[in-house]
Amino acid sequence: PSLQFFEGKELRLKQEYFVVAATLQDIIRRFKSSKFGCRDPVRTCFETFPDKVAIQLNDTHPALSIPELMRILVDVEKVDWDKAWEITKRTCAYTNHTVLPEALERWPVSMFEKLLPRHLEIIYALNQMHLDRVAALYPGDIDRLRRMSVIEEGDCKRINMAHLCVIGSHAVNGVARIHSDIVKNSVFKDFYELEPEKFQNKTNGITPRRWLLLCNPGLADVIAEKIGEGFITDLSQLKKLLDFINNESFIRDVAKVKQENKMKFAAYLEEQYKVKINPSSMFDVQVKRIHEYKRQLLNCLHAITLYNRIRSDPAKTFVPRTIMIGGKAAPGYHMAKMIIKLITSIGEVINNDPYVGDKLKVIFLENYRVSLAEKVIPAADLSQQISTAGTEASGTGNMKFMVNGALTIGTMDGANVEMAEEAGEENLFIFGMRVEDVETLDRQGYNAQEYYERLPELRQAVDQISSGFFSPRDPSCFRDVVNMLMYHDRFKVFADYEAYINCQGQVDQLFMDPREWTKKVIKNIACSGKFSSDRTITEYAQEIWGVEPSATKIPPPNLPRD
Repeated sequence: PSLQFFEGKELRLKQEYFVVAATLQDIIRRFKSSKFGCRDPVRTCFETFPDKVAIQLNDTHPALSIPELMRILVDVEKVDWDKAWEITKRTCAYTNHTVLPEALERWPVSMFEKLLPRHLEIIYALNQMHLDRVAALYPGDIDRLRRMSVIEEGDCKRINMAHLCVIGSHAVNGVARIHSDIVKNSVFKDFYELEPEKFQNKTNGITPRRWLLLCNPGLADVIAEKIGEGFITDLSQLKKLLDFINNESFIRDVAKVKQENKMKFAAYLEEQYKVKINPSSMFDVQVKRIHEYKRQLLNCLHAITLYNRIRSDPAKTFVPRTIMIGGKAAPGYHMAKMIIKLITSIGEVINNDPYVGDKLKVIFLENYRVSLAEKVIPAADLSQQISTAGTEASGTGNMKFMVNGALTIGTMDGANVEMAEEAGEENLFIFGMRVEDVETLDRQGYNAQEYYERLPELRQAVDQISSGFFSPRDPSCFRDVVNMLMYHDRFKVFADYEAYINCQGQVDQLFMDPREWTKKVIKNIACSGKFSSDRTITEYAQEIWGVEPSATKIPPPNLPRD
């Protein structure tokens, strides 16, 4: 199904209920059969349920856990309604993953009437309790009741699953600090005013076993040689590398590992995709789902701008680049598919222009998946994290690149903010509007035309796309893309173009000084320890689930447990 876009499909609702119902039956079966702290031959008292069970709602997809648990407690186990509600809230916690309104699950009430009538009754009752409480606290504030209701009135009455998750959980969190602030100050502002203690942040992390040891053994060895192997289970120990930032042999070793990874990936690309690339060029990589908010189009505009600069002065020395863009488009997302088409079309022109030679290549990495990520990330020099500020909840690719020795060009969005805080803003290439600037521009009204007229290089690139320069056999091929950029671009690509191009100039400058570049790489690796999933999970355990984490090894799934 398409990420970041909600389609109200009946099959999807059936799937969500199926997996929730099966999981809850299993949870309750296990709760009843464990006699711990209970004298009944079969446990029937649910008082201790939240002490034994935590249900973490990973986005709104398992939101039906809330009414389903209520249904089981009240209808099947005959628990008193208010007691059941207390148990449910203490058991459930909700993690929000997106602020894009079109991605939020809002199911038609009519679908619930047909498929899940009892759950609809329960949701109505929970909503009534919730609204009674709000009305008591804010008498006469009818608009607040409308904003906070789980049921959205309108042509088609809908159930807002995110609101259901918030009222049915004892903790609500975002996945990076800036995202959690947006959750509190805009997405769930009214709910935050009602129960501020509910809202937390849990910055995402990545597992260093897969994303360092397994995919980049060369780098892991060079690190272990200097600081031992403790970092494998305690990534904060990477801080010890700060002592070696000026160590010449370490600088050489880190650069050597990167060069080896680049040679290996270049060989892979040649073998798999029959493309020859220059392994001494800068490997400039943007790999993630194709989406307008992630702004692969901004990357395209930079590629075209570089191409035009080479064409207008072929004798000038250019820092050679291989721009790689990879990712999948959701099946029904037309604009995302057009973005892929544009990337491949730009590549076709640039890669076959004799004036360009091996100064610039543009490559679309097809079928991007974990196994390909494990190959490309260790080989990357530059990591592109260029979403419009306030749209990327966290991102985790950004962290994978950081720990693998790529430098980041990015906006102050998602976890980039905390990466810049950890490593120092001067050790990332930060550019563009901040969240406040985007809000200001929204109030003024964003006018793409203004940038198009003021910036000649931008105008040239856009004109080339719209005139069919990159699609000679179908000159109007990209008219939808250009039309979107010019007249209804919610993600303000042109507004960050100038800052982005200038920032890319700084990237080129530093890349020409390999020693200084590698020192920044070491600084980034040394400061990436915060972004371990071990730290993230420890925080969930202590601050949401109320358990002490342990580092006990669990047997692999193919071995029987004791």
